[in-house]
Amino acid sequence: MKSEYALENLQTMARELIKEVGEDPDREGLKATPVRWSKSMRHLTSGYHVDIEQLVNRALFKSDSSEIVLVKDIELYSLCEHHLLPFYGKAHVAYLPKGRIIGLSKIPRIVDAFARRLQVQERLTTQISQTLMDVLKPHGVAVIIEASHLCMMMRGVEKQNSRAITSSMLGEFRENPKTRQELLALLGGFNGRS
Repeated sequence: MKSEYALENLQTMARELIKEVGEDPDREGLKATPVRWSKSMRHLTSGYHVDIEQLVNRALFKSDSSEIVLVKDIELYSLCEHHLLPFYGKAHVAYLPKGRIIGLSKIPRIVDAFARRLQVQERLTTQISQTLMDVLKPHGVAVIIEASHLCMMMRGVEKQNSRAITSSMLGEFRENPKTRQELLALLGGFNGRS
């Protein structure tokens, strides 16, 4: 965890930012904003301090299961590294076990560990899939993320209803079209709205 000194640095930066945009950091509504913002940034970037091995922590279990395991609609919130604006959406994570399974609650925790960093959606998708591949050594992993980006909604092109969809298919999900089709059927044909 970052030191209190770093938290004070964030508060100083927030205060300076408030001044730079033409506001008074001592105004009643803004007085406590630097403290609130610094705590918020610490939480929103807490993924940098997550040790995946410790997160998984003996939640791997022997299993003869060989069918698709899917955890879908995992809410995620992240910060775009290009504009420091939020993007949010859902992750759908699947794997084909090969001798062992992972505790289901660990999958959303892995998603959060990578989402709580400065990110681009493309990298986030591959980090989740590669981590599960490394940890589980399954027959395959598939991660699909659909997200709305405030950098596209509030500024730039200002497209309110646009969503980005990224996928990372590894192992059997990449190599075997039948396995991929079975996953997409489980996701409701994946029409973008699950």
